Formats: sequence, C-alpha cells, structure tokens
Amino acid sequence: MNINLQIPNLFWSDASQPEIYDELLMRTLEILLSKAISKTTTSLEMEPWLCKQFNVTQQHGNWPVAPLMLHIDAPVLAKTSKDFWMHADPVHLRIEQNHIMLADRQIFEISPEEAKQFIHDLNQNLGSNDFTFSALHPHRWYIRIPKAPEIQTHTLSQVTCKNINNFLPTGNDSIFWHKIFNEVQMLLHEHPINLARESRGELTINSIWLWGGGNKPQTIHSPYTNVWSDNTFSQSLALASNINYLALPTDVNKWLQTQISGNHLLVLDSLRSPAKYKNAFSWRETLRNMEQNWFLPLYTALRNGKIKQLTISTSNEVASHDFAITRSDLWKFWLISKSLFTHGTRIN
Repeated sequence: MNINLQIPNLFWSDASQPEIYDELLMRTLEILLSKAISKTTTSLEMEPWLCKQFNVTQQHGNWPVAPLMLHIDAPVLAKTSKDFWMHADPVHLRIEQNHIMLADRQIFEISPEEAKQFIHDLNQNLGSNDFTFSALHPHRWYIRIPKAPEIQTHTLSQVTCKNINNFLPTGNDSIFWHKIFNEVQMLLHEHPINLARESRGELTINSIWLWGGGNKPQTIHSPYTNVWSDNTFSQSLALASNINYLALPTDVNKWLQTQISGNHLLVLDSLRSPAKYKNAFSWRETLRNMEQNWFLPLYTALRNGKIKQLTISTSNEVASHDFAITRSDLWKFWLISKSLFTHGTRIN
C-alpha cells in the first residue's frame, strides 16, 4: 500500500514566530520528515495541488474548480453543461486601516433560505442573459456564463484573511467583473437579511468572491485508487475520475489492518482554518492530535512493512513540500532527527 497524505499548513508560515513550536512534542512526525527524501516547489493552495494530482490543467490562467464542484452540487449539470462556471462564493469583507480583509464560510453560517433569497435578489438586480447567479449549496454560489470571460482569478483560500486589493481579477474583461463585484456589495450592504444577521450579532454577507472558473475538463485521471477525505473538492475529483471515495477513517489502526493494496490519497485539512485565521492554539492542538491519531500509527505500519511508501505533502503561503519515505529509509541512522521548527524554518 502506498499512502499520500495531503496536509495543508503543516508548518506555520510566519517564521518570526518560532515560539509556535515550543513544547510541541512531535517525535514521530519529526522522524518521518527527517528520514524522508524531500522536494520543494513553489507554493500551491490545496485546490491547485489537487487539480495537478488529477491532471486537471489551468484554463486561461484559472483552475477550473467550479465546474468540477458540480459533481457534488449538481451532478446532472456536471455531465451535461457546456457553459462556463465560476464560483461567486459568499464572503464577509471588513475594512482594517487601509486594507479590505476577507473572511470565508469557516467563520459564519448561511441558511438555505438566506442563500436562496440572496441569489434571487442578485439575479433580479444584476443578472442578465449573459450570466446568472445560483446557490447550488448555501455556502457555494456560482455564476453560469455561456462564453468564458477573459479574466484571471485567485482561489478563495489564497485570499482568505488577506487584503483583497492584491487579488482582484485581472485580464481583458476584468473591468466588467470589477463593476459586478462593486454592484453586488452595494446590493448586499443594506439587504434585509444582513440587517437581521447584524441584529443577531452574526457576520453579514456583504460580498462575493469570484474564482475557480472554467468549462468541464475533458480528461481527469490520477494514480490513486482510493481517496479518503472530508473535503468536498477532493470528493468531486474522485467522482469525476470514477475513483473510490470514502470519508476519513475514525480509527487509523483498524483502517490500516484492512487496507492492503492500492495507492491511497488522504486529505487532512484540519490545520488549514486555524493557520489562515492565525489561531495558534487551535493549530497546535490539532497538530498534537495528529501526532497520536495519524503519524504514530502510520509510522508503525511503515516500520512493520504494512505501507510500502508514505508521502507527506504540505504547503503554506511560502512553499510546497513533499516528503517521501519507505521502510528502508527508517534505518538510515546517519540521518539525525530534526525538530519540527527546523523543518518549518528551512521551508520558509
């Protein structure tokens, strides 16, 4: 059995905070990283990384996440639609000094009824024969366009908790979409739903984020036989490529006893949100739990020959990194185990 763990934000991206690793005992993970053959590449958010693993290419500079997500949110459209689909996900924008910062659905909820009303009003005021809004999921909104616009966008995860002015769409048609972006904000500013949310102390939905546009990819394939994840985009890629998809196992030891062959992709993205929102305590506690629940069982299985190769893939705002290790690598006594801080600073 070969296992590829995709763990976004395994390392803290801010090198000026070395204390983040203080008293964080990660002995098993440190052994695995220290004995592995490592490779560093340019930084990739999880969605582009997954696209590459499934041989999905960019379309006009965009990763076509939206048409692939239709496999989850609208399976019939995923198979039949020839239109261009783009995410127009609901977000909360907040002005901080001279910046406009973005927060995503990780820190707010939207009911199906709220999403339906928002979309109705957006289409009534801004929709046209050229494009329409839809909420195929309360937290995942879309724009459907007959012809692909000439714009390049940034993924939502790339801009979360950042100044949006550095990530607005570019390209020949960008002025038009900047206009739509601004008109959406004007419409949502005094929307009755937002006034009600504000009165309840909830974050308002005062904007959308355009990203992930494309047409249905023609070919999707990967080296994996099974995908294990609670992440919806990895599920959509598995469905699109007819690969077995299952939820993450709750008991890793038991799971390892039953899995004997194949190439398995496991997506562990629970560090992603605390890293994006700079929640150091949550990031440390989540990583600490991974040591016991994931890294220790996988290390034992590798040492006992249950796993042929284990690859740990991770990325943050600075770089992407792959650590590939086999059973024989564990016996390389001359490779001294290095601290997680050392690995993190080397990558940053």
